[in-house]
Amino acid sequence: MDNQTFQYSILLVEGLQVTSQSTLPTFILLLMVYAFIMVSNIGMIIQISADKDLHQPMYVLFCNLTLNDILGTTVILPRLLRNILTDPSERYITFVECAIQAYFSHLNGTASHTVIMSMAFDRYVAICNPLRYPAIMTSNMVVKLSAAAWGVAVVLVGILIGLSVRLSHCRSVIQNYICDNASLFKLSCENIMVNNVYGLTFTCILFASSIGSIVLTYLKIAMVCFKSKDKATNTKAIKTCSTHLTVYIIMLISGSTAIFLHRFPLYAETRKLADIIFHVIPPGLNPIIYGMQSKEIRQKIFKLFRNKVNAK
Repeated sequence: MDNQTFQYSILLVEGLQVTSQSTLPTFILLLMVYAFIMVSNIGMIIQISADKDLHQPMYVLFCNLTLNDILGTTVILPRLLRNILTDPSERYITFVECAIQAYFSHLNGTASHTVIMSMAFDRYVAICNPLRYPAIMTSNMVVKLSAAAWGVAVVLVGILIGLSVRLSHCRSVIQNYICDNASLFKLSCENIMVNNVYGLTFTCILFASSIGSIVLTYLKIAMVCFKSKDKATNTKAIKTCSTHLTVYIIMLISGSTAIFLHRFPLYAETRKLADIIFHVIPPGLNPIIYGMQSKEIRQKIFKLFRNKVNAK
């Protein structure tokens, strides 16, 4: 293989800096996490799809979140697991595969926010206009919200990655454990001002919209709880909101940290850790928090479990 071919077609992924003693424990831990994420999210989708009682706007929108979690972990973790067991000097990936992985990893990150915004709208209508909720959150509205959440993510991320793919590259090492947009444009020696401006604008608008919708929704919930004299309902609402917000804050901080630290090579390992947290913690907690805290889903799962026990 000549240098020209290596430089333009095959890239070397830096990967995680794991010691030889930590390789197997790290691999086993990430494999167990991946298995749990896949089983819990796929199980949640099957449960919601199979039970007509759960064919409600809130649960249909939640399916978008589980699908996105499955997509994100499948794009990231299997290759990461393979690279952990591969010698650092042999962690090759083609430029096309790298661009595809970068696209879907950013699609996962963007859709995490746009889907949560659609779910926040559903909760906003349910709390602020409970009497009009059935008229507003029709099947047609759910389809529109889902299509908008995915459509916006697909288009915006497509432009983001397209701007990086168009650049010629003079380097061949991906300075990350996966391929992402920043790692792609760092391969180039060209002027990347357009990439930086679009990326910054895209990120600011996405985060502002996401944070704004979450703050508005939970402020309304807080106001309803403040006016209500039902202590049991208030306690339940506060408990649910606190856990939802915890996962959202973890996702927000880890995602923004990974983006911000790309500007500081000295903190490369911290950036990688933050990015792994973004792709692992929320997908693992979402089925538990959004699913198990839902009375309807919890009752269905317990009923199914009891039936299996009684059958034995």
